[in-house]
Amino acid sequence: MEQRHLGRTGLRVSRIGLGTLTWGRDTDEHDAADMLKAFWEAGGTLIDTADVYGGGEAEYLLGQLIEGLVPRRDLVISTKAGSVPDPDRRFDGSRGHLLDALDASLARLGTDYVDIWHIHAFDPDTPLEETLQALDLAVSSGRVRYAGVSNFCGWQLAKAATWQLSAPSSRTRLASTQMEYSLLQRGVEREVLPAALDLGVGLLPSSPLGRGVLTGKYRKATPPDSRGASEHLAPFVAPYLDDTASRIVDAVATAADGLAVTPLQVALAWVRDRPGVAAPVIGARNAQQLTAALSVEALSLPDEICRALDDVSAPLHRYPDHDWSTL
Repeated sequence: MEQRHLGRTGLRVSRIGLGTLTWGRDTDEHDAADMLKAFWEAGGTLIDTADVYGGGEAEYLLGQLIEGLVPRRDLVISTKAGSVPDPDRRFDGSRGHLLDALDASLARLGTDYVDIWHIHAFDPDTPLEETLQALDLAVSSGRVRYAGVSNFCGWQLAKAATWQLSAPSSRTRLASTQMEYSLLQRGVEREVLPAALDLGVGLLPSSPLGRGVLTGKYRKATPPDSRGASEHLAPFVAPYLDDTASRIVDAVATAADGLAVTPLQVALAWVRDRPGVAAPVIGARNAQQLTAALSVEALSLPDEICRALDDVSAPLHRYPDHDWSTL
């Protein structure tokens, strides 16, 4: 698998990442082991997790598989901290919480460092410089190699990245930002992606298959074994089952028919090769699904197909994104 630099850093990651959102909850240890081995054998390196996935079980399960199945040195492990199970405070970006969460993640993962550590979301109740100082302390202590943020909007990302770059001798530059990005969700193109490109921050798209909808599996009905039929994941899929999404899925399916590939491959290749993207992170249910996704490695979409998909999925961005005099 091709390797790409993560943002403007020396770290290289596989251009497809493996997500672990369902590990330890919907994905058991046997399926997780099969997927991790298949991913590694295909040349994949980037494994993405978070301290809240499965209530910590995703990190623990990944930790159990490291070394016994795949050498730790062959993986680029990314985890996140900052989301908390508190209805009154969904995000905690305080220095104390973040550093405690990092220590807990390392214990579950069974490793003394993570390659990439992301702040899971912006905390409006904590000064941003305090949140970012946790990244600096984590890197300077050797517990983290590279740092990033997740789910920061455009101005938040720009402010954080600029703050870090303003004191390069003492602060860690942001290597990455993880955001949802697909043909069904192109909101990052408004401000996040331009900021990331300008500041040298690599984009790691989550849900690159539109929460599974872009595979075409929901075109006629909801499969009983799909996430859309799952009690706790159905609300996650539902927003992408409207008429607008249906038109985009139909266009992806038409492109796939013309190229003699699958809708999954078309949708994943589109987002993988967008400017600024380092590695889409895919979440598969089993090794068979993962292998189907990894087969995209040999596919590059023709320019005319990309333009057609761009047109059918184009979000409505007017002022101030376009020259006001043309409105």
